[in-house]
Amino acid sequence: MTRRVSIVVPALNEAAGIAATLGALAPWRAAGHEVIVVDGGSTDATVPLAAAWADRVLAAPRGRARQMNAGAAAARHGVLLFLHADTRLPPGALDAIERALQRGAAWGRFDVRIDGRSRGLAVVAALMNLRSRASGIATGDQAIFVRRDAFDAAGGFPDQPLMEDVELSRRLKRSAGRPACLRDRVVTSGRRWDERGMWRTIWLMWTLRWRYWRGTPAEVLARAYR
Repeated sequence: MTRRVSIVVPALNEAAGIAATLGALAPWRAAGHEVIVVDGGSTDATVPLAAAWADRVLAAPRGRARQMNAGAAAARHGVLLFLHADTRLPPGALDAIERALQRGAAWGRFDVRIDGRSRGLAVVAALMNLRSRASGIATGDQAIFVRRDAFDAAGGFPDQPLMEDVELSRRLKRSAGRPACLRDRVVTSGRRWDERGMWRTIWLMWTLRWRYWRGTPAEVLARAYR
């Protein structure tokens, strides 16, 4: 029998696209899975829009890690899927997750495709997927899924303002092994690439990752990211 999944969506001022993201999850809800939106203090219409499409809309202190941990704490099912508010799951995502879990994986992520105006985003996405597959480190854009027991054993997301996905991946690798790297592709928004410029964003993200690997505190990196 297919395991039930709790989809946790952290959100902050996502009124422009939250209904489309959550509307695409309606078949999941109809099949008995749940969708939990965790709002970090939106000042737009995110909350009322999400309420029409989610099983629950929670409020939590701002910050993806805190919001996702709050959603995980409220989740009813044994598999957690963390989905960014600007990301769409591929067709067959549920079956792909179930197959990975049946093969013994405790956690995993999808390949990603970036939808944006900037040229070269297909190459950026391909490099992200290759890096993740080689390192066993997943990013939030790749829709991380994990068994609830493995998530709890790893201590959940660390309470930090940036690189929470990288740190969770490290914890899960130590406690539960390498991730299942699914080739099915989620589609995520390229808005940050379009707004900042592709090459500037690539340089920024690689620099931040290198500094984090060298031990720079996440709080310092978050200020540089902003």
